Amino acid sequence: MGLFSMLKQKGNTLNLKNDIIAGIIVALVSIPISMGYAQIAGLPVIYGLYGSLLPILFYGILTTSPQFVVGVDAMPAAMVGAMLSELGIAAGSEEALGVVPLMAWLTAGWFLVFYLIRAGRIVKYISTPVMGGFISGVGITIIMMQIPKLFGGNAGTGELFPLLGNILTQLPEFHPLSAGLGFGTVFLLLLCKKLIPKVPMTVIMMGIGAALQVIFHLDSYGVKLLPEVTGGLPRLVTPSFEYLRTEPALLLLESLSIAAVIMAQTLLATGNYASKYNDIVDNNKEMLAYAAMNAAGGAVGCCPINGSVSRSGIADSFGARSQIMSLTASGTMLLVLLFGTPFLKYLPVPILTGIVMTALIGIIEFDLQRRLWQASRSEWMIFMMSLLGVLLFGTVNGVMIGCVLSFAEVAIRATAPPTAFVGRIPGQGNFYPLGRNSRAREIEHAIIYRFSGNLFFANIDRFQQDIMNAIQEDTRVVVVDARGIGNIDITATDRLVSLHRNLKNKGIAFYITEHDGSLNDQLRILGAECLLEAGAIRRTITLALQDVGIEKPYRLKMQEEGISGRKEFKEAGNEQTLAELEWIFGSRVEEYVEKLAEEAVKELTEKPDYLNQRHLSTRWGHLNPFDENEFLEELEVRLEEMLLEGKLSREQIRELEQRVEDRRLEAEKKLQEIDPRALHRLRLHREQLHLHLREKHPEEFARMQELQKRRYERLKQHNPALAEKISEMHRKVHPDEKKE
Repeated sequence: MGLFSMLKQKGNTLNLKNDIIAGIIVALVSIPISMGYAQIAGLPVIYGLYGSLLPILFYGILTTSPQFVVGVDAMPAAMVGAMLSELGIAAGSEEALGVVPLMAWLTAGWFLVFYLIRAGRIVKYISTPVMGGFISGVGITIIMMQIPKLFGGNAGTGELFPLLGNILTQLPEFHPLSAGLGFGTVFLLLLCKKLIPKVPMTVIMMGIGAALQVIFHLDSYGVKLLPEVTGGLPRLVTPSFEYLRTEPALLLLESLSIAAVIMAQTLLATGNYASKYNDIVDNNKEMLAYAAMNAAGGAVGCCPINGSVSRSGIADSFGARSQIMSLTASGTMLLVLLFGTPFLKYLPVPILTGIVMTALIGIIEFDLQRRLWQASRSEWMIFMMSLLGVLLFGTVNGVMIGCVLSFAEVAIRATAPPTAFVGRIPGQGNFYPLGRNSRAREIEHAIIYRFSGNLFFANIDRFQQDIMNAIQEDTRVVVVDARGIGNIDITATDRLVSLHRNLKNKGIAFYITEHDGSLNDQLRILGAECLLEAGAIRRTITLALQDVGIEKPYRLKMQEEGISGRKEFKEAGNEQTLAELEWIFGSRVEEYVEKLAEEAVKELTEKPDYLNQRHLSTRWGHLNPFDENEFLEELEVRLEEMLLEGKLSREQIRELEQRVEDRRLEAEKKLQEIDPRALHRLRLHREQLHLHLREKHPEEFARMQELQKRRYERLKQHNPALAEKISEMHRKVHPDEKKE
């Protein structure tokens, strides 16, 4: 879908003004950035402007993305610059002017190959940590290359240690005025990016730099300026094929690496924008757009062209929604080349370098690194290894290291999928993981094991070991909840047959349940039909338990602190006792209950009838009696804290506590009428919470005890019979305690 059909489909004429403004800003911002990256690629600065003319135009016409921007960018420039260094070719030399466009043509050729083999789908196999680490590594590498130019020195080449050596060796030539201009530019741009992100500060800094040169003649004080460039339209160039004959493997491999990096980064970033605006991007057609823009870049002597995340972000912030923006950017750059190049000789190199470095700082994935550290240390390690691979061994090796680690993590995840032993919550009709739900209990004489991944040679040991370690003297049956097992291999199949036979010899039944019927077909084909014929395959967990005489209501193993022995609880119809907040938030449930309590205090102070609802409701829905009880206790604690913080007066607290108590009394009375056993379980649950609170948070427990005493006195006044029942329950649970 080209530019004009895209406009027709989206009806984007109303957005024309925003697209034109965004295109002008993108072109002006691209001037210093593109010139800086051209130098990194070993080209004169004018070629950065050439690369922002035809390539952007061709991409804008052919792309299926409505608002993404391309141009001369960091990674391809750095990879080409590193290759020139490896070949011993001096930056800006005639050899460089021949080899660099050749790399753009070769990159375009690879994109045609990618189009033919539909390689766009490969990008989904490149993980975010790998790409994030690679991008960050390249950004840091180029920053280190450019640091000496901030204080009047020359750019370095190579990897981490040579770049550090280059910085140290040039420190004796430190030029204070250049450093002030360079580092000051970085500081101001970063500050303005945070405070006034929509203002094109890079363009403003260029104007300031030129004005300082005109007024103060900075070059007379030793500040380096950009060399004077000749304006006009770019000429078509013929690439040098000499090195393709002498170093074919290096050039082909390097250009393939550049094409792969451009494809991965640009497709991923394009996909993010498509998802944001509900657009449809054809990844395979994008290969043709990438081929065209790189062929156009090579035709005018430029380095390979890449998608630009930073410039796309600028275009997005100005409301660009179609590739009219790219047409405008290309047209603006044409005007600059025709009429604006005399202005460029007034630009101080430290200010231009500061602009480029600020753009590079923007591509370093600080936020991704932080998120990975918090969420997944293994993915964080992949991110860091990709980053360090680029810094220490170069861009190509960095990608290879990251990809190997990424696939290694996929293998590790497959060998260790999520597993859980499951049981019942008293009064609830489903099966729940024991570790996730504090109220879930094992069913007597049964082990129910949930395995959430394909079963094959690399993880069958863990599967078998988990089950064998869980078996106890009274175990009569092992039931596998296999709803997460979609595929099985022959090694795992043979081990299942062996496990079934070994458990049978011990007098323990073995069942596989809850899976899709296709798993039965796989077992039959792989030679485990004996499991089907022996009745070891059942449709549900309940049917498997019935086979060994374990019927509803199930007897549960009670292991709470303060309760000894085993209690038999009958299922209580449709009563819902699952703590849904615990199920949603896991170990962070207390934090969210506190948030709910804070919200409830606000509701309570603003709406007197808040607690008069039939069911207390939160943003996560209605609270069941057990959750409501816990929530009300947290609410009372929060009221006490607000009193201590001076946010509410003692009179307000007493009034609100009375409302809370009235709600509790009403709820307990209704629960007593509906099902006395549920009230008994509620009281037991409350006792368990208090035991935990006394051990872990004694000060809060003391406050809770004081509240309970006041509550119990009020309960005796309102409903003496119910108060006596509750007191009797407490004595049964704690027979050694003296009656108050």
